[in-house]
Amino acid sequence: MDDVVEEEWLRFRAEWAAESEAEVVGLVVAEPDRHDWRVVDAALDRITCDECGDRLSRGPMDCAACNLAHGFRYAAVETDRPGASPLNEHAVRVNVSVVRRPQMTSAQELLVRRVLLPALLVGFLPTTAEAQRVSALVKGGATPDRVVELIDELLRTWRPAGRSTARP
Repeated sequence: MDDVVEEEWLRFRAEWAAESEAEVVGLVVAEPDRHDWRVVDAALDRITCDECGDRLSRGPMDCAACNLAHGFRYAAVETDRPGASPLNEHAVRVNVSVVRRPQMTSAQELLVRRVLLPALLVGFLPTTAEAQRVSALVKGGATPDRVVELIDELLRTWRPAGRSTARP
């Protein structure tokens, strides 16, 4: 999971090779709205929270500093990847955010996010109706097996962008 973030950091960091990592981290965190969300997440990973001692934005639910930093990550730039459906990048970003802060969500939602993330990374994007159906199952207390069955059903009918996207 962290590779999604770390790979972009390494590409970004190569552009700033003359600066120390601490300087680059400070620059990114000071202006999250000027950088890709993956770069912002990676920069936050390199800062230790003064309040809880975890990586900034990934601490416990009651850590005010981490919660504030977590909110700032959503100011970052979100660019759709070539070949992926519009808004797929947002789905990837949200799922990565949830998976990287597992203590902030239910075990059932975490399972859904973990199961969906690989598909999202290759371009899958559920329709609004499909996402609402999965959400309703999770909130309704469906068994993990039932939720995974539904996701499997959605993935079996999915066609990558550029191919027929008609769904039964």
